[in-house]
This record gives sequence, structure tokens and C-alpha cells, in this order.
Amino acid sequence: MQLLEVTDNKTRSLFHKVPHLIYKDDPHWACPLEMMVENVFDPAKNASFKNGEAIRWVLTGEEGRLLGRIGAFVNHDKARVYEQPTGGCGFFECVNDREAAAQLFGAAEAWLKNRGMEAMDGPVNFGENYMNWGLLVDGFMPQGFGMPYNPPYYLRLFEEYGFKTYFKQFSYHLDITLPELPERFWKVAEWVAKKPQFNFRHFSWKESAKFVEDFATVYDDAWRFHEHFKPMDRDDLHDFLSSSKLMIEEKFIWFAYHEETPIAVFVMIPDINQILRRLNGKLHLWNFMKLMWYKKTRVMTRTRGIIIGISPKYQRSGIESAIFWHLRPVMYTMPWYKEMELSWAGDFNPKIVALYESVGGKHMKTHLTMRCLFDRTKPFTRAPLIGQKPEEIKKQNIQE
Repeated sequence: MQLLEVTDNKTRSLFHKVPHLIYKDDPHWACPLEMMVENVFDPAKNASFKNGEAIRWVLTGEEGRLLGRIGAFVNHDKARVYEQPTGGCGFFECVNDREAAAQLFGAAEAWLKNRGMEAMDGPVNFGENYMNWGLLVDGFMPQGFGMPYNPPYYLRLFEEYGFKTYFKQFSYHLDITLPELPERFWKVAEWVAKKPQFNFRHFSWKESAKFVEDFATVYDDAWRFHEHFKPMDRDDLHDFLSSSKLMIEEKFIWFAYHEETPIAVFVMIPDINQILRRLNGKLHLWNFMKLMWYKKTRVMTRTRGIIIGISPKYQRSGIESAIFWHLRPVMYTMPWYKEMELSWAGDFNPKIVALYESVGGKHMKTHLTMRCLFDRTKPFTRAPLIGQKPEEIKKQNIQE
């Protein structure tokens, strides 16, 4: 076996060929746009490079046969918020071969060790966790845009190398064509939505700079009690917006305010995977014309809710139901959308799990964020619940 670092056009082409071999007979797979993957590894396009590093490899066998690929990355701003410095690996694809997987994971581990890391999470993204994050272990069906898809045998390859589950990620599906949610839900939602101290606005490109700040304000307040919290990087948000112009619907992104202070945000996008599966990863002129045609002809029938954040002070106020109350008439004007995927809710955040269930979501998929400690003798600790006390964390890990 030969491990090749991706450094030129030839190795970049091999990197993108690997998944086509893995999924050639899988109708559920949607090939991501190669340009979006390349942007992850481009310092000019990815703000994580401000204080981070990334590398990637492809693995070949006899006569140059492609066997797999992997990326490794470390964000030095985030790596040391854990008990041990922790980097990441992702964009993993591999044939069903333990030795080949070990070669790929081993390369990532060695590279991270040389940068002072003592563990790696995977499969994760070099950026925020609402894209390309987690290993699919249940719900092998067409995935919403940005949600990873992989063969079932990947779990065994990760576990055999030494990865363990750090936390679980649950995705819920909401059938928009089914009868309405209980009338009581909408009465509460309307009552909250019409309170004079609250106001609600959807995203607008004309005010994108303001909404980036508002998003970061809500995010930082909503997640600040998480044990490993780091403030939102505004540049990451700008990068996401600039790379997502083709898929963003202004009225799918809602903000709630108490007077003029942002207190909640909900971000939903059309499931562009329903188009990408027809483009084979390329966005040349002809495919761009096809993409615009498919958008116009309403091929996309699903949406994906990627983020919901509520400031702690308002988490029991019904503000989330009021956001759905404002979103409901928007969906009435777009009846071609039949299904909403609410993803992903970490098992460390039971409030979001309860919220998705309260609006009628059905648990359909489970992904895992896995962690490999380089010192295999060190006790493994699961991600704590938000706000969990140290003694409760210790008890939880003893039970597991």
C-alpha cells in the first residue's frame, strides 16, 4: 500500500475519485460538489486556517488501485478545550479492509501527534459541525445536504482502530403533508408570537452583516454553558453564507428578538442533495445550467433544519414555537416542499431533542461523533450533558 499526500491536480483528482468507487452501486449517495470539498482545504476559503492546519491523503494498492482517502486537521483555538488536546479526521472513505483503514487512521494520528495532539475526533469537518460531521450508523436513506452518508461497515473500521462513541447525533423528520400539529401548539405559538416585547425577522441578503452578528450573539449565549464552548467565529459564518448562496432561501432563516436583542435563531435550507445527485460532483457551465433548471422546476421537495439556538433565559418561553408559527405561512406558499429534516440534535442536549419531538419530528437517523485516544490505556469519557455537574459526568461514564 502507498499513502500519497494530496498536493497537486493529479492527487486531488484521485481524492475525489475514491467515493465514486465506494458508492458506485448505492442509490442513496449524493456526490458533493468537488469545489465545496476543495474549499475546506483552501486557506483562502476556510477561516479555520487562521489558527489551524489541514492535510489529506489517498491510499493506493497494487497497480495503483484506489483504496481510500482521509483528511486530518487541527484548529489550535479549539483543540485544547478538552481534557487532552484533540484534533480531527474526516472525509474518510475506504474499501472494506481493516488494514487499509488502519493505514489511513494511522497517518492522521501520526500527523496530529506531531502537532501536540493526544486524541482525534472523527469523522468531523475542518469547520463548524453543521456540515460533514458524524458517522451514519442508523437510517441508511438519502441524506439531507451536509449530513454525512457512509456504508454500514465504516463503524467496524472505526471501532477496530480504537475509536469510541463520544456523542450521538439524532436527526428527526417532519412530514409537512400530515395533518397540522395540535391546535394547542399553534395557540401557544401565536400567543407568544404576538407578545409586544418580541419581534421576528427572516434573513435578508441586504442585511447579511447584521444577521451574522445576531446569529453569533445567539450562538454564544445558547452554547456558552457547554463544557467545551468556544465563541462563534464570524468569518466562518461569512464563509458559509458565501458558499451557500445557491441554496439559501431568505424566508427559511428566522431570528427572534426581545425588543432589539437577538434571542433565538432557526436556520433551514433546501435539500440541494436532490439536485447534486444528478451532477456527479462537477459544477461546470452545463451542470450549473442544469442546477438552475432543477431549482426552477422544483425538484427539491425536502428541507433541512441545520441549526436552532435559543438564549437560555428564553428556552422555556415558547419562543421556538413562535418561530414555527412565522415559518408556517412561508411553507404554505411553497407546497412542493413535503418533508423537513431537523438535524442534528446531540444526545448531550436533551432540550433540543425534546423540542424536535414536540413539533412532531420522528427520529429517523443516528450519526456518531467518535473519539480515539492515542493513549489507549487512558479512561474514555463521553461528552457531558450541557450543564452537567462533574460528579454526574463521572457517574455517567462509570455506568457506560
